[in-house]
Amino acid sequence: MKTLLRIDSSARVEGSRSRHLGDALEARWRANTPGGVVVRRDLAVDPVPHIDATTIAGFFTPADQITDAMRAATSLSDRLIGEVEAADALLITAPMYNFGLPSALKAWIDHVVRIRRTVAYDGVTFRGLVTGKAAYVALAYGAGSYEPGGALAPFDYAKPYIAHVLGFIGFRDIEVVGVEGTNDEEGAAAAALDAALKAIESLPSLAA
Repeated sequence: MKTLLRIDSSARVEGSRSRHLGDALEARWRANTPGGVVVRRDLAVDPVPHIDATTIAGFFTPADQITDAMRAATSLSDRLIGEVEAADALLITAPMYNFGLPSALKAWIDHVVRIRRTVAYDGVTFRGLVTGKAAYVALAYGAGSYEPGGALAPFDYAKPYIAHVLGFIGFRDIEVVGVEGTNDEEGAAAAALDAALKAIESLPSLAA
C-alpha cells in the first residue's frame, strides 16, 4: 500500500489557492495509485514549534552521548522525519508570504533537515538520505509575475528554496506547480487557477 504525505501550510484553511492546487495534485495521485493512503499534516491547524537550542544540540550530539533533555527535544523531529521516510511521495502546499514560505512550513523544514537522519556529511560533501520518493509542491502567489523573465521573478525566494531543500535531503523527482495573481480581480484570478489546474492534469509523473 503506497502512502502520500501531505503537508499544508497556508494560514487560510478555507479559500486557499495553494490548498486547492494540493487537492488537485492529491486527486491525480489517488487516481494513479489505487488503494493509496494519504497522511495529512496541517501546519496551520496543528503548528509545529520552532526548534530551540536543546533541539539543535540534540541534532549534533552522538547517540551514545545524548541526554534525556535532548532526546525529548528531538522527539518531534524524529516523528516528522519518520512520516517522510514512511511515505512513498510527498505533497507540500504553500502560499508565498513576503517573498518566501510561511514560517509554519519553515519550522517543519528545520525539524526535517537533520544531519545523520536526512542528510549525511563526510566533512567535504553533503548527501541526501531521503531517496526513491517523488515530491509535489503547490505554490500560490498573490501577485504576478514570478515566472522566469517576469517582473517579480528576482523576488521569488519560495520556489527555488523549497526545491533546493527537497533536493538537499535526497528528493530527485520534484514537480512544482504554481498559480499567480490570486489577489487579482476575480476573473483573472479564476483564469490563472484554471491554468494551474490544467498543468496538473498534464503532469507526466501523475498520468493515470
